[in-house]
Amino acid sequence: MGLFDMFKSDSGTQMTPHLAFAISLIYMISADGNVENEEVGQLLSVLGGESKNGVIGVGANNRQLLDNAMKYTQRNSPDTFLSEVSATLTDAQKMCILTNLVDSLLSDGAADPTEQQLFNKFLQAFGVSEDRFRPFFEVITLKNDRTVFTNQNHPKNQTGYEVHLLASK
Repeated sequence: MGLFDMFKSDSGTQMTPHLAFAISLIYMISADGNVENEEVGQLLSVLGGESKNGVIGVGANNRQLLDNAMKYTQRNSPDTFLSEVSATLTDAQKMCILTNLVDSLLSDGAADPTEQQLFNKFLQAFGVSEDRFRPFFEVITLKNDRTVFTNQNHPKNQTGYEVHLLASK
């Protein structure tokens, strides 16, 4: 035991896919240095947030998960994290993380360049090509584009336009 080991608050925390999921989301919402309410709401809803008297909070079941994820992100870079977890996650877990990251980065209505760079790091580390991910991206982009309701001149509101997904190869 080292002299300063007693100060490690999460020395016994084991990396799990669920923890990796939470860590990924925290990296994304903090990537641009500005954590928006929509991003926090997205994080809490994905991790199972609870609402009491109109205030959203983390339920007891996920408080420890969120605490451990926060501690990890404060001590480790996204590059370190990706090198640690990429080989341990299944394809479904990687795709779940990626789709939630895109949903999170688009939840505030903008895709900041630092968020885009971080997302590309995740794609590369997870071995997922842009072509493979494109159909997922298109669905999430449409989900988050609420201007289709407020802008009648939106290109996707034009007569005859149909939403289609491109099949990945």
